[in-house]
Amino acid sequence: MLGNRIEALTILGGDFGLSDGHYKSTATSMFPGGPSSTELSVTKIGGDGDVGEPRQLGNLNVGWQPRLQGNMGYLTSTNYLHGSLLQGDVSKFRDFAIQFGGGARFWMSDAFSFAPTLMGMYGRTSNEYTASSAFMRRNLPLAKQLGLVDWTVDTWSIRPSLDIQYVMTWERVIVTLSSDPTYFYTESFHDSTSGVKVSGDSGSLDNKIDIDIPLGTQVLGHELRTGGYFSRTDLFGDLENGLDVEHINELHTRLVVDLLNQVWKAQWLGVGVSYLWGPNINGWALGADVAFRF
Repeated sequence: MLGNRIEALTILGGDFGLSDGHYKSTATSMFPGGPSSTELSVTKIGGDGDVGEPRQLGNLNVGWQPRLQGNMGYLTSTNYLHGSLLQGDVSKFRDFAIQFGGGARFWMSDAFSFAPTLMGMYGRTSNEYTASSAFMRRNLPLAKQLGLVDWTVDTWSIRPSLDIQYVMTWERVIVTLSSDPTYFYTESFHDSTSGVKVSGDSGSLDNKIDIDIPLGTQVLGHELRTGGYFSRTDLFGDLENGLDVEHINELHTRLVVDLLNQVWKAQWLGVGVSYLWGPNINGWALGADVAFRF
């Protein structure tokens, strides 16, 4: 259970494909010790993108572009424990993760493309336990000895994925349909106690519809654009078990300034906000919405 939790928090905190934000969870298995309520705060900076214009692949009627992906994230998860034995105890997890990789996007037509990619991720997760209950005040030294609390573990992950997209246009409105199946394999390679080991498989499937709408309104000589997306991300394996969440829905809206061909390599700059919900979990996110074109 602890290994599943570490793997799930590392992926949630470090993978660019899952949204950052502030979450609240009522999942009973978020902490292996009884009923709990959990608050998670995730901050990320990262993204993905295709480089340059599509080039012909050999003699085939297929275009291709190099693709880069990366992310750096920090997560805190605070578990407030309830029940007769652990009432009032607090278990806090902290996770730092960084990932990088890439691949190529292949254009089968002007509208349809797919992008196989491979990424690597490093994560460091630590736990800090505050005992208020009489039971844990008596048993905290034993729990530390067994490696159940107050530990640190380093992990590595590999992340193959396949991003599939179909782009439609109506006048100047752009609609993008996408599906992104992703696999994670995670192992621990260093820990502060022999009681903490991580070795597992996880997966996700993100289906999204994104709409980009130019408004025709100028601000300081730059056109405003709006839009957003709705996505559903299904979770599998240790990612689902560690969070006790089957899927996460996200409704995102943005307002940006169009900078294409006006500011070096920038496509747009603005702000975006999301509401996220699913079984046992809900949350929100606010951040800068930035796009570049290289």
